Amino acid sequence: MSVPLRQQFDVALYIIKQKLRGNKRYPLVLMLEPLFRCNLACAGCGKIDYPDEILNQRMSVEECLNAAEECGAPIVSIPGGEPLLHREMDQIVAGLIARKKYVTLCTNAMLLEKKIDLFTPSPYFNFSVHLDGSKEDHDRSVCQDGVYDRALSAIKLALAKGFRVNINCTLFNNAVPQRMADFFDHMMEIGLHDITISPGYAYERAADQQHFLTREVTKKMFREIFRIGKERVKSGKPKWRFSQSPLFMDFLAGNQSYECTPWGLPTRNIFGWQRPCYLIGEGFAPTYRELMDSTEWDKYGTGRYEKCANCMVHCGYEPTAAEDAFAHPLKMLWVALRGIKTEGSMVKEIDLSTQRPAEYVFSRHVQDALDKIHAAKAASSSDAAE
Repeated sequence: MSVPLRQQFDVALYIIKQKLRGNKRYPLVLMLEPLFRCNLACAGCGKIDYPDEILNQRMSVEECLNAAEECGAPIVSIPGGEPLLHREMDQIVAGLIARKKYVTLCTNAMLLEKKIDLFTPSPYFNFSVHLDGSKEDHDRSVCQDGVYDRALSAIKLALAKGFRVNINCTLFNNAVPQRMADFFDHMMEIGLHDITISPGYAYERAADQQHFLTREVTKKMFREIFRIGKERVKSGKPKWRFSQSPLFMDFLAGNQSYECTPWGLPTRNIFGWQRPCYLIGEGFAPTYRELMDSTEWDKYGTGRYEKCANCMVHCGYEPTAAEDAFAHPLKMLWVALRGIKTEGSMVKEIDLSTQRPAEYVFSRHVQDALDKIHAAKAASSSDAAE
C-alpha cells in the first residue's frame, strides 16, 4: 500500500472520530460525478447510456462543493463520464482542496495534456488515469486505437510536472495474468506512484456483456497475478505498489470473506444521491442525510440481490477491508508482511440461493430526469416570455 502517510493518518483520525461518535455507517470516499458525458465509448461501461439531454447536464461548482460538505468524507473521487470535459473542473478541484479533501480526479487522459496547467500539484491531489493494461489490452477495452499511447504520454507529463499519478486498472475475463504482470512492471519503471486494481462490474447497460468476471474467476485470476508478482520480486523486479489495503487485495484472492458496505462510498451525481452505490442506480435521494436514513441497505449485497452476485469491486469492498483493518490491525500487518496467499483453499463463497431477483428501473429514472429537465425549460421559457 503506497498511500501517503499524511493521508493515512488523516483518514485513520477520521475513522476514530466516527467510532467515538458511535456512527456505524459513515462515508470514507465521496464518489462525485459532475457529468456523465465522455469522449470515449468503452464497451464495458454502463455510465454513458443516457439521452443527450442528460449527457449535457452538469453539476455546478457550488453543487459539487456542497456535496462534499454535506457528506463529510475525507476523500473525494471524481469519476464520470470524463471529468475534464467539465469546463469548471479546475475550480471544483481547487475548492475541494481548500476544504482539505483528498481529491482523486479520474480521467481517460485524452484531454490531460491540454488541461494539465489548470491544476497545481498538491499533497491533496491525485490524477488517476484509466488504463486497463498494455497497449493491446487497453485499446481493445476502450474500443479505440491509439488511446494507450496518448494516456501514457499524459501520465509521463503529469509525473514530470510533479503531480501524484496512479492508474485505475479494471480487469475482465479476457485479461492474461502474464501480460498484466508485464504491464505492472512497466508502470513501476516509469515512476507511477501506485495502481488501483479491480474486477469489472457487470453493468446491466454495458454493450459488452461477455467479458465480465464471476467471483470464482476473479479470485483465480488475482491469485495468479499476485503469484507472478511474488516471483518477479524474487528475481529482482520492483514490488508493485497498490493504492488499496492489503486486506482488500487478500479478499480479491479469495482469502477473506467480506460483505459489501455501499454507504462507505456514497455517490452524488446530476440525479442526486444515488441508491445504493456507485455501481447500481435504483433511486435517488435529494440529500445525503435522506440517502443514509431511508435507503434499505439490507436489501443489497452479494447473497441478497441478483445484481450484486458477482461484485468484488473496490468501491463496495474497500470500506469493508478498511473497517476490518481498523478492528484487527495485527491481521492487516500479517497480510502486509506475509504477502497475499496464492495457494491452498479459499474461504467459503457466499450463498446466492436466497438472493432477490434484479429489478430493472433504469428507464423510469431516466424518464423522471427528462421530465424535470423539460419542466425547468418550460418554466424558463415562461419567465422569459413575461
